[in-house]
Amino acid sequence: DTTLARMVRMVEQSQARRAPAEQFVARFTRIYTPIVFLLAFSVVVLPPVFAHGAWAKWFYEGMVILLISCPCALVISTPVSIVAALTALARRGVLVKGGAYLEEAARVRTFVFDKTGVLTKGRPEVRQVVAVGGRTVEQVLERLVSLELSSEHPIARAVIDYATRNGVHALPAADFRIVEGRGVESGDGFWAGSARLLRERGLMDGVQPQVDRLSEAGEAVFACGMGDEVWALVTVADPIREESEEVVRALRNSGVERILILTGDTRENSEAIARRIGADELRTEQLPGDKAARIRELLLEQPHVAMAGDGVNDAEALSSASLGVSLGLSGADVAREISDVVLMSGDLRSLPFLRRHARRTMRVVKENIGFALGMKAMFLVAAMAGVATLWMAVAADMGATFIVTLNGLRLLRERRGE
Repeated sequence: DTTLARMVRMVEQSQARRAPAEQFVARFTRIYTPIVFLLAFSVVVLPPVFAHGAWAKWFYEGMVILLISCPCALVISTPVSIVAALTALARRGVLVKGGAYLEEAARVRTFVFDKTGVLTKGRPEVRQVVAVGGRTVEQVLERLVSLELSSEHPIARAVIDYATRNGVHALPAADFRIVEGRGVESGDGFWAGSARLLRERGLMDGVQPQVDRLSEAGEAVFACGMGDEVWALVTVADPIREESEEVVRALRNSGVERILILTGDTRENSEAIARRIGADELRTEQLPGDKAARIRELLLEQPHVAMAGDGVNDAEALSSASLGVSLGLSGADVAREISDVVLMSGDLRSLPFLRRHARRTMRVVKENIGFALGMKAMFLVAAMAGVATLWMAVAADMGATFIVTLNGLRLLRERRGE
């Protein structure tokens, strides 16, 4: 159950997920190889039997055709390139779970981001706790931190850090449960959640003026309370990653046509980030099912859609996308397990590198397939014309295999600027 063990399992599973290009070569050679054997056999047998040719001469010609047509270079061209590319990505802390997902990364035209922990630093800080109903901040924090100790959400860590700095400690709450996409709750009815949870429970009217005032600074506001009574409002700030604008710009330059943000946060706290990175669409207060539904809508419009997320709430959307990308070891386990690509370092700048390297890999794969087939065709014509020798056939077969292997291994070396 350790992180290392999970990484080993993911690498083992990735070996079974071949890229479409690899699958094409495998299908092609299953048809091509029997045809080549039949052709060589025909050259050996038919002229001596029906035209009284010399067996030795036509056996030699059949061996020339068989060697020239041998699909070694074609078969090895794609796997070598894919493995070299996956290795280069792993060196940069990008774990791609198979060649199929590497090829998909090259085809992506729409990129969807979660906000918290992806476009933002994912290390939110509690700025203030405003107690309501005559309670003290210490009373509120004691219950709130007890609840958040069982949560994996970044805001939970921010609450715990804030309480620790203020000398407040507590034991984990009993019967902890997640209110999907809205907040968390304990068995005795103490809850903490977003403005959406407040509205759904009919509690927003009593605190709307305070929420509006606290939201003016662009900070996220959530509440906590017991039953139908609000105990406190809490403001949280999660600054944007410095590299977010650069990453989005690089993705657009690499051919990505649309950038979207799907977040469970409110519009007031998300619009500034959407404007800053130049997102084409922003959808706020999204539940996990809402995110997944939007991904499925996008897939109907354009079949190559990537989703980047890091939390439990992103898991369904990550599995729905044609390429799911999870960020770092700090995210939820389920997000890493279900995604197709894991950015182990959590560095958002790995996304443009993944995209560039995937497109470069597909170019090399096409070069290798084209070269291998072209060499076979050229020497086969020479054999039919009677100018090819057995030694030429050996040199052509081994030479083509050697060249496509070296060309594929170039992907181990990163280009300048990558």
